[in-house]
Amino acid sequence: MNRNLRCIAIDDEPMALLVIEQFCRRKGGMELTTFNEPRVGLEEIARRKPDLVFLDIQMNSISGLEIADTLPRECCLIFTTAHAQYALEGFNLDAVDFLHKPFAYERFETAVEKALRRIEARRSAASDCLIVKQEYTNVSIPLDDILYIEALGNYVKIVRSSGGHVLTRTNLKSIADLLPDRAFLRIHRSYMVSVDKIEQFTRSHVRLKGREDVLPVGECYAARVIQQLNGTIMPR
Repeated sequence: MNRNLRCIAIDDEPMALLVIEQFCRRKGGMELTTFNEPRVGLEEIARRKPDLVFLDIQMNSISGLEIADTLPRECCLIFTTAHAQYALEGFNLDAVDFLHKPFAYERFETAVEKALRRIEARRSAASDCLIVKQEYTNVSIPLDDILYIEALGNYVKIVRSSGGHVLTRTNLKSIADLLPDRAFLRIHRSYMVSVDKIEQFTRSHVRLKGREDVLPVGECYAARVIQQLNGTIMPR
């Protein structure tokens, strides 16, 4: 990255904030502001829109889960908490990672590197490319080369118009957050499609241009599919 990572940490335990400060200095390239009063920190997040937020979950005045639900979309989130039972709920809020206190520097560094990859991917998507990790390699995919995206358990398969596909370990929601809203359409819990690649559609499926691919439309997605595609693509 060309500039320092702008970070905010919120925790009502001063020692926990001190650990994050020390680890950020050791990592380098991170500008950190800390808050032990959650509501003040939340106001500063709304004002400054940092790249990355470190957030405790169980605090006296407010739950970190409540704060997480109001974060600006462009903020990456890493939870830092002593309560491992919140991990699943944290990931449902699209947290990049979950650091279980007390955590070592190596674990902290891994979480920050994951956040950096997501931030870079978002910036790349804004410049007409999507960057994802395939095994140990970063792969850049032009947005106009994406045909559709399929969720496969803990992985996502990005099928390319030019042929082949890229398999990356993430979830469909995380990929959706990196893509332009009007250019890609979620049609099913397991599928997202490039709108430009759709030839025909019904309430139950879409057919892709020049291909035999027919993808299902989920019942709870049908109304949105019809609303967005009406007037732009011929219904079948």
